[in-house]
Amino acid sequence: MDNLHPILVVAGEPYSVFLELFFKAKKKNKNTILIVSKKLLQMQMKRLNFDYKINELDIKKIKLDKLQKNKINIINVEFKFKKTFDKITNKSNNYIEKCFLIALDLIKKYKFSGLINGPISKKHFLQGKNLGITEYLAKKTKKKNNVVMLIYNEKLSVSPITTHLALKDVHKNISKEKIYKHVRLINEFYKKKFYKKPKIAITGLNPHCESNFHNSEEDLIIVPAINKLKKKKFLVNGPFPADTIFMKENFKKYDVIIGMYHDQVLSPMKSLFGFDAINITLGLPFIRISPDHGPNSSMLGKNVSNPKSLIEALKFLNK
Repeated sequence: MDNLHPILVVAGEPYSVFLELFFKAKKKNKNTILIVSKKLLQMQMKRLNFDYKINELDIKKIKLDKLQKNKINIINVEFKFKKTFDKITNKSNNYIEKCFLIALDLIKKYKFSGLINGPISKKHFLQGKNLGITEYLAKKTKKKNNVVMLIYNEKLSVSPITTHLALKDVHKNISKEKIYKHVRLINEFYKKKFYKKPKIAITGLNPHCESNFHNSEEDLIIVPAINKLKKKKFLVNGPFPADTIFMKENFKKYDVIIGMYHDQVLSPMKSLFGFDAINITLGLPFIRISPDHGPNSSMLGKNVSNPKSLIEALKFLNK
């Protein structure tokens, strides 16, 4: 077995493409424990024409140095279902919750390289109680309001100040304090992981960083925040108009672009890199990564989904 600590994986929504992607990525990674329904795993594997042996672990006496690298090491969580592939409903909520609770308990007891979770239907699982899994895990680990979403690629990463928030509410949820926290957590992560201070670009909120109002968010919040961060020796610049910062001659000067809302930075990021990116949550007591895609139920069971983002997540935690 490798000397690296194993990776803990929560399979997530049972009717997503994640298990298909996991089967496709398995040969590129020998060092995982998957929290999943054994029966669902076996049935989806058979339907998708994969053939891996399963090593079921006893949750009460796990030995991390005894994992079987040529098998899928699993912790079985019971899930009652009728169809191998089906529509996403609220019926999987208790199963997903139990998987996460097991993962959070294990990660306190043992040393793991990090936690990867498969995609979750926010509509069904979160039911408006949290904006996303980032916030769900922050609440579970008592790190509420102190986490940051970073969509990472070694050439360029992006991070939104607000995450899964309605656009009409974005301007009410931007503050100097949030921008400080964002930059600080990203700076700490890059220094710890890559031994460097990241160069960070920060966008404005309004088109061209302009507004017809005298009290724009740029004038009241974003520019003062950037000025304070510069005084504290952070490598930040901006605010930049979001329509031009992602042009090649501009973004290649930076390690990270921080935007004010989700699609402002994730849309160009996916246009540039496709699935070659991973979603990292900063600020938790452990590294948490999610492949940068959703359940993709329209492709469920078709065996045509791209495992690139999951492979990159596994590679990142094996470095």
